[in-house]
Amino acid sequence: MEYTNFFGGDDLRPLIWIIDEEWSEYQTEEMILKDAFPDCEIRHSGNNYQEDLESFGKHADAILCQVYINLPGETIRQLTNCKIIAIYGGGYDRVDIEAAKAQNIAVTFVPGYCVEDVSDYAISAIYFFNKNLAFYFSAANKGPWGAQAAHQLNHRIQESTLFIIGFGRIGKTVAQKAKLMRMNVLVYDPNLGEEEEQGYGVKKVSLDEGLSAADFVTIHVKYDEHTESLISMKEFQKMKETAYVINTSRGNVIKEEDLIEAVQKKVIAGAMLDVISNEPPEGHEEIFTIPGIFVTPHVSYLSAESLLTLKQRASSNVVKLLQGKNSEDTVY
Repeated sequence: MEYTNFFGGDDLRPLIWIIDEEWSEYQTEEMILKDAFPDCEIRHSGNNYQEDLESFGKHADAILCQVYINLPGETIRQLTNCKIIAIYGGGYDRVDIEAAKAQNIAVTFVPGYCVEDVSDYAISAIYFFNKNLAFYFSAANKGPWGAQAAHQLNHRIQESTLFIIGFGRIGKTVAQKAKLMRMNVLVYDPNLGEEEEQGYGVKKVSLDEGLSAADFVTIHVKYDEHTESLISMKEFQKMKETAYVINTSRGNVIKEEDLIEAVQKKVIAGAMLDVISNEPPEGHEEIFTIPGIFVTPHVSYLSAESLLTLKQRASSNVVKLLQGKNSEDTVY
């Protein structure tokens, strides 16, 4: 799309609307936005923003929103002045991109900002499962000590096979770290070429091949209609009974009810999930109650460095687009 300076002359008073209830403060955003537009108005709403949309949000010149905020076409078509929707995150599946295009609203996201953090989470989950930490935490004060407390003995991590589904920035970084751990690394990604395969020291396989060979499966795919329920009971049944699944992509990439059944029936050993189907959850979801399934509250991306980068880039995208400039983070 083409860009123009929307605030030429003396009119430098854009209304910027932040939709979020995850951050506790917005000093970074305010510093960047006020530096570019000293007289801008910054207003905030939580997840349930509909009343504010009618009151003032529909007049916003820019929106900064959390990655799990739904912005359907119905909402976007009510925006009268909006030039940009800047998403705090590496995905944009909850924004109606086609509706934004029709309104000539740019959409930006922040790819790559948390590669180190999410890949560290995946590696941490491998160690967590391999060393039986959940069991030993619960067994430490039960009596047996030392070898007598051992529940089961696993092979060393260097003897294990990791299957990576999706070989983008995060998948590649997980592979690099796993290779340093001397793991056997298999990859499923139709876009993986022979040169890249050799360069990373991984082996490209089909989905079925990887699932059947893996001790650990980690998922790093973009969520869309092609990856929804990518992993369901049919896939779990191809896995080893001792295998674990790690998911940091999107909850709906896994068919959640099938995962619950697979773990309960010991089709697979367990799962580590940083994402679930319903986010943010209401608190009564069954997924939280299943022994062998561990859920963290969508925090794999977090570090002091990643959060600062996320806030800086999302805010800078607002400034660039409102000043008529382009951004490499623009979706279209």
